[in-house]
Amino acid sequence: MRIALYHNLISGGAKRTLTEAARRLATRHHLDIYTLSSADHDFSDLRPYAVNHHVFPFRPLPLLRSPWGRLNQIIRIADLIRLDRLNRRIARHIDRNGYDAVVAHPCQFEKCPSLLRYLRRTPSIYYCHEPLRLLYEPMPARPYDDNASSRRRFLNQLDPLPILYRRVLGRNDQRNTRSADRVLVNSKFTAEAVSHIYRIPAQVSYHGVDVEQFKPLPVEKRHIVLSVGSLTPLKGFDFLVQAMAQYPATQRPTLVFASNFQNPPERAYLENLARNLGIAIELLGNVSDQDLVRLYNQAKVVAYAPVREPFGLVPLEAMACATPVVAIREGGIPETVIEGQTGFLVGRDPASFARAIQRLVDDPFLARRYGDSGRQHVLNCWTWDQAVERVEGSLKQVIASQRLPSARTSSEVIPEQPLT
Repeated sequence: MRIALYHNLISGGAKRTLTEAARRLATRHHLDIYTLSSADHDFSDLRPYAVNHHVFPFRPLPLLRSPWGRLNQIIRIADLIRLDRLNRRIARHIDRNGYDAVVAHPCQFEKCPSLLRYLRRTPSIYYCHEPLRLLYEPMPARPYDDNASSRRRFLNQLDPLPILYRRVLGRNDQRNTRSADRVLVNSKFTAEAVSHIYRIPAQVSYHGVDVEQFKPLPVEKRHIVLSVGSLTPLKGFDFLVQAMAQYPATQRPTLVFASNFQNPPERAYLENLARNLGIAIELLGNVSDQDLVRLYNQAKVVAYAPVREPFGLVPLEAMACATPVVAIREGGIPETVIEGQTGFLVGRDPASFARAIQRLVDDPFLARRYGDSGRQHVLNCWTWDQAVERVEGSLKQVIASQRLPSARTSSEVIPEQPLT
């Protein structure tokens, strides 16, 4: 198949999973990448797997500082308009080049890319890693949030610009998502959310884990509990700090957070929370894949407690490294962690979560048994070869259902500005 793959992703789990899928698709199919200069191209680099890597110039307009900050919503709306026009151009390029299908992944600004709305001849799949959660669910409260003050809340009620921006963003996200010929999602939990929010069906196409990279290493365990994810409120790191405060102080492991992206206010909030509760934490940034695998292997337990996480790649990576997991029982996480076999699933109660961690830390034989079971579970059910087969099956179904005219012709690829 000739596949066009579109994304505008930053570093993180979505980009990592996209790269793993592309690496395997490229061994059997012609793969061209369409992306924007605002994407992170160095993290989980896709370029080695593309026949052609087209980069279209786009940078968000600079935002204003106080006292003009409220006008930034107009600037963000202008960016959405610019993106819409650019994606119309990209869609024309894709349609002219006679691809069998396009697989679109999220845009860091639009969420579901407007490219999907302008494709006329190319069957399309949108891989929805998660809905636009900012619009469709409440965000965790933080003391540093502008909305925390009563004065700010009052001004927000009078200011029409945030409402206008959310309305434009939400309208575009709804239209774009519904324009895809098929929507793939990473879990049953996400499929239910897509059905509820967009009123369309979604097909579960689980991610995988690179079991050659994420594997057991001959390293000694450290007295640490590890959690992985971007340093943002939705990842629930504050809950883990609160849970560790329930752990007996004389036996308490160090809590290690490994993040590629760190939101400075969130980092300061977590450091202050840990200091007030007497919890030893390490906040690691820009962790390489090699160092991440070593951390998974050194940890006695991997703890994972994000807020309504759509899928949860972290537990799978930990299990692939034969490290047991204590995870929150919500979102898509129960679809990966097997309670009482590869780890524990616990409700959002700090004391219960701490007891589950302590049980594995205090019983290395149980931890080893759960770790070995987790590794086998990943090998049986969660390899990338299995995941890519599911994607290929969806591509073939979408192509067949479209019954495109045989008169469709290919044209020469129009070169775009390359990234070096």
